Order: sequence, then structure tokens, then C-alpha cells
Amino acid sequence: MITVIIPTLNEEENIGSVVSFAKSFKNVSEVLVVDDKSIDNTVPIALNGGAKVITSTKLGKGASMKDGILYASNEILVFLDGDIDPYPEDTINLLTEPILTKRADFVKSKFNRNAGRVTELTAKPLLSIFFPELHRFAQPLSGMIAGKKSLLSQLDFREDYGVDIGILIDMHILNVPIEEVEIGYIENKSKPLHALGKMGREVAQTIIIKASSLKKPNLNFEELGILHEIRSQMDFALNHHYSHLNKLIAYDMDNTLLTKRFIDTCAEKFNFKEKLMNIRLSENEEILRTKQIATLLKGIQINTLLEIADSIEIAPGAKKTIEQQKKKGYIVGIISDSYDCISNHIKNKLSMDFALSNELEFSKSVCTGEVKIPSFFFNNSSSLCKHTVCKTNALQNIISKYNIQIENCIAIGDSWNDLCMIKNSGLGIAYCTKEEILKHHADIEYNTIDFTGLLKFTL
Repeated sequence: MITVIIPTLNEEENIGSVVSFAKSFKNVSEVLVVDDKSIDNTVPIALNGGAKVITSTKLGKGASMKDGILYASNEILVFLDGDIDPYPEDTINLLTEPILTKRADFVKSKFNRNAGRVTELTAKPLLSIFFPELHRFAQPLSGMIAGKKSLLSQLDFREDYGVDIGILIDMHILNVPIEEVEIGYIENKSKPLHALGKMGREVAQTIIIKASSLKKPNLNFEELGILHEIRSQMDFALNHHYSHLNKLIAYDMDNTLLTKRFIDTCAEKFNFKEKLMNIRLSENEEILRTKQIATLLKGIQINTLLEIADSIEIAPGAKKTIEQQKKKGYIVGIISDSYDCISNHIKNKLSMDFALSNELEFSKSVCTGEVKIPSFFFNNSSSLCKHTVCKTNALQNIISKYNIQIENCIAIGDSWNDLCMIKNSGLGIAYCTKEEILKHHADIEYNTIDFTGLLKFTL
């Protein structure tokens, strides 16, 4: 019998369909979802669909795969991604047939798809140099695989984009019979050109580390020089192409552009820290929490609120960085769950292009304690997530006005409220955050307060 293992992290939109698909195959007796501490409905949906669910011991696909292998009760294992729907109808049979007929002990999938640039630009050239025996694989980075538990349990799994190529190389090193099978067409999100660097580096690092561990005779300075030249030419081509695209950067405001949260600074000034904390602890519904917090500002004049905003230090290098980003052709703005009077004030100070925030109400320049959550934050038919209120919806709203594709957007933030926006943007940057889930989903983890280092990510 077969165990299907599905590593997941916040995949509520597709996990039900993937579990149902896996259970539809007669030889599948176990569907195991290994969850990376999702904060959405991934786990209850998977459980309702009949899957077993365990929590990964560590964030990252590699750790989830290893945990799933150890927990699985069958010898034949199939790995599926939790974010693909639909799968080609015969995927599991095609992946397992070479193992069941004893032609292979490890099977990689190949498929028609709308992406594959890291494969062509990085993986294949490096394999041709260091592991020419593996150059025959059309899609060495494919994550849809099948193999024997007894073999897979011997491997060490990388935690980054190199995990899939690492498994292939390790199976080759173990002299395992390997087969690649065509499973059909798969639709998934393409990474934009400016996000390929992280993927390419981690795949290249994996291949080179594996080759170095074997003391490959062709791993020498001449070969590394060729790799450097390939990398330089690829970067030049990407930079040249990307400079002509319409592109946008969305910054969070609190604890990102501003070194403190605006509402927390107000709480210190007006002595409502305890009330603010009680609201945050007692109210889980986001809309109600936003409205309750706004009542704490009732009776405060607009000039006082702006003075408080001006008392908060702007992140070092932010103004210079934004100036340079605009010169490179970026539309640059703020998407914040704070208040429009403050985000627009910061937008103007930094000469940014837009600011999208909640609308704090005033009467005769005095805050009424009422707040309006604008419609652009709310879920709609085009939303990329199922959250009722989400910054991603605001991002989709602004890019439609500028006629920019979301793949050509950069999102920068520090908190879980920025998670969807960072996950769905072409390039997501976790800025000085302690949120492990944000670090995991971000393409880049940036831990320096000074903004000027962000310029290297804006081509």
C-alpha cells in the first residue's frame, strides 16, 4: 500500500482538494499532512477530508518531509505539494508504477508547466558540469516524487529551495534505480525575474556542496570561474529586462518605515497601554478589534496625533532608499492597518506615491473614536486569499490602478498581518521580524534596521 505525504503551510484554499485527490486512489491507504504550524484552516480542512495530520518539528519543507517519512506506515511513499489544484488525474499511479513493477526505487515527475526558469538557468548547467549523469532529467527540481521509505529515511533534507535537487543527487550517490515519468500539465505560480536569485543560489549551493563532498575531480577553480561568468551574465540579462517593467513596492508602516508602532506610542503618551493590551487579548475578530482600538483615540486633536507621528523615528536610510527606488522606476507606497491621517503624513514626508490605511474619523479636527475600514481591504471575487480583511486585497487594488502585475511587486513588512501580502507578491521581504512563519514565507529575510541594504533587491 501507499502513503501520500503532503507538507503544508497555510494552504487552506487547496488542501481539501489535494487530500481528496490522494484518497481517491485505491492503493493509497494513508494520507499524511505534515503541517508547519499553519495559522489558517489548513489543519481542520485536512482532518475533515480524512487525512492524518502531524505538526512539523521545524519550519521548512525539508523538515516536514523527514517527519512525514518517519511517521508513514507504508514502504512506498508519494510526496505531493499542497498548493496545486488540480493535479493530472493519474499522477499517483504514474509515480508509483515503476516502483510497484520493480523498475525503479525512486521516481521523479516531469510535467508541462508555466515556469521552470531556475531549472534551465541554474540547475541544468550545474548538473552538466558536476553530475552529467543527471542532466537527462527534464525537471530535476520537481517536488512531486515517489520512493521507498527505507531509502528516503537515510537522507538528510535541506531546508531551502535545494531540498528537491538534493534528494535526486543523494539517490544517485546511493546508486538507486531512478526513473522520471511524465504526469501531465501543472499550473502553479511563477516567480518573477527579480526573485530568481534566492532560488538559484540555494539550488546552486546544494549541487556544489554535494559535488564537493564527493571530491569531484572537475570541481576546480576553472569550473567555478565558468559558474561565476554564467551567474554574471544571467544577472545582467535579468537586470536589463526588469528595468523596463512596471513595478511597485509596498511598505508596511509600523515597525518598518517607522521604528515604533503609532498606536503603541499613543498609548504611552495618553496612558491607555493597559486598555490597548486588554483589547488585543480579548478580541480575536479583526474588524471589531480595529474599531475598539480606535475608540481609545477619541477626543484627541489631529495636530496632536501628527506630532506623535513626527516623534517616532523613521527607519535609518528609508528616505534615501525610497528616492533611489523611485529613480529606478518603482511606484512606492504604504499599505498599513494603522490610520490614513498618519500613513499619508509619512507618505508625504518620504515623497512616496500612495498610502492605503484605515480611515480615522474627525469632527472639527477632533477624533470621534470611529474608524472606517475601506472597501479595498475586504475580500472580493478577485482576492488571492480567503481572509475577510487583508492587505493583499489592498495591494491588488493599487496595482490594478497602475496596471502592474503582482509578480512585479515587492512587499516589505515585519508582522503576521503582512504575511499574505509578502507570500503573494513577486518578492516578499521580512524586515527585522521575530515571526518565524513570516521568515519562512518571505523570499528574503532582512535583519538590518538601515534600509539602504534593500536597494540590492530592487533591480
